[in-house]
Amino acid sequence: MIEILRYEFVRNALFAGMLSSIACGIIGSIVVSKRIVSICGGIAHASFGGVGLGYLLRINPSWGALLFGVLASLGIGGISKKTKHPEDTSIAILWAVGMSLGIFFVGLSKGYAPDLFTYLFGNILAVSRGDLFSIILLDVMIGAGVFLFYKEILALCFDEEFTRVRGIGVFSLYLFMLVLVSLTVVVIMKIVGIVLVIALLSVPAAISSKFTHTLKAMMAGSIILSMSFIVGGLAISYFLDLPSGATIILISAGAFLVAELLRRFVRGGIGPENGTSAPIR
Repeated sequence: MIEILRYEFVRNALFAGMLSSIACGIIGSIVVSKRIVSICGGIAHASFGGVGLGYLLRINPSWGALLFGVLASLGIGGISKKTKHPEDTSIAILWAVGMSLGIFFVGLSKGYAPDLFTYLFGNILAVSRGDLFSIILLDVMIGAGVFLFYKEILALCFDEEFTRVRGIGVFSLYLFMLVLVSLTVVVIMKIVGIVLVIALLSVPAAISSKFTHTLKAMMAGSIILSMSFIVGGLAISYFLDLPSGATIILISAGAFLVAELLRRFVRGGIGPENGTSAPIR
């Protein structure tokens, strides 16, 4: 493993994995606790419209994905909280519209989009230094946002009515939380792609929740697990010439199965019978 570190693209991939794990661990813990993993899927796939727009306008597709992701998060939050339509309806609509717009914009763009599959299925080995700086910037934004509003986010995750009674703007806080989700989607898009982004956001946090009972501990455990999965998946995919994103997710799924079996057979394990612990502070 050490000898491959002499390649710059491998070093960039490792750095990207470490940095992306921070966002995955923090935001993944929030979405699993709030039970809004399906919203992550809607935002992720809606952001593909921005990828297509980036190709059409000849700008960095990641910035287009960020724009569409933020708009999708605001749309899902607004429709679900301000109308009588079920949340899954708004997710399905924006999911389909975003993917369709992405295909439409790519079709309008001149020439061939050579790395389109990178955004769909990920390619951590294609991460550049510019991507690393973008990930660092987004990590700082996500970390600062959660640090400043940690107590409010914690209250919203576990008792929305109590949060409202406390006089906290639930709607604004909910939209803020979804915007953080959209930022995270853009951060890890290069790692596993839009299609698999849901798994990397949810699986490490779900495993961590089985053995922790505070949100902070859940975040820390999720970050460590994400780093382990990404490094392990990167090593396996490199030596066996396998798709990096899919390998990372399959390793994550295997670890989830092992953790579930361990929780069932180890007496006195933390976490309720449904397999998800409930952080309380």
